Amino acid sequence: MTADLSWMLEDIVHNVPRARHAVLLSADGLPRGATEGLAEKDVRTISAAMAGMQSLSRATAHFAGPEEDRQWNQTIIEFSHGWSFLIGAGQGAYLAAAAAPDVDMQQISFRMHRLVARLGNNLTSPPRLSTEEAGGARGSAPARQGSGDTGFTLGELDQVMSEVKGARHAVLLGADGLPRGATNGMSRDLADTISAAMTGIHAYSRVTSQFAGVLEDAEWRQTVIEFQHGWIFLMAAGPGAFLAAAAEHDCDIEEFTTRLHEVVPKLTAAKPAKGTGHA
Repeated sequence: MTADLSWMLEDIVHNVPRARHAVLLSADGLPRGATEGLAEKDVRTISAAMAGMQSLSRATAHFAGPEEDRQWNQTIIEFSHGWSFLIGAGQGAYLAAAAAPDVDMQQISFRMHRLVARLGNNLTSPPRLSTEEAGGARGSAPARQGSGDTGFTLGELDQVMSEVKGARHAVLLGADGLPRGATNGMSRDLADTISAAMTGIHAYSRVTSQFAGVLEDAEWRQTVIEFQHGWIFLMAAGPGAFLAAAAEHDCDIEEFTTRLHEVVPKLTAAKPAKGTGHA
């Protein structure tokens, strides 16, 4: 661990009420600094998980939309007992922070980005990676057109996509990582690719549960990925099921997520599976 950078991370926990921890890590998952109170083994675990998280987050950029500028901005993980945040901190470096459920989101975001600016003397600016450079699948998201498989298309999700301005796509997947259905316009290949990536993102999200705080029966709620051109949401959709959905960046996020939560019971009522969404 690079201890000389650890003291700079204390700015977040000292100046943001309800902030818990901060870790600076390299793209290959090696810790470069951490706030006090985290065991070294936990810092290593968090660093490895967050490195995998950012890699998979970038790889889903084409799901959020076909725009050329697909820069990844941040990944946010919500639990019943707290939050985890991940942003770029220079070329080949990332900053992760954890906070209680009632943290001021704007304040911790401001402090994290300010810290990244202060770290600029030690770390260079992050490159603006395209989907291909970041390891994502080649090609842009398909236009909304029929998939040719009526049994695979979920009408309830299609209705949400048509009624919420800026909504793009959605896919329902099981704990096995296989898609159970998707909106009209998503091919089987795209649904398979996104489902596999989202299964990994869910697994990495669960690993960060103790980083967000220690609580018996802690529950993972959702993981949100923000790009320059759009949003991706991964949320629990009942026992052993998950819902991944994408929207344009200017979409009304509150309306979109509310509608998705409303439709989840209809999607999973007839689709039982093993497993849970608990961290």
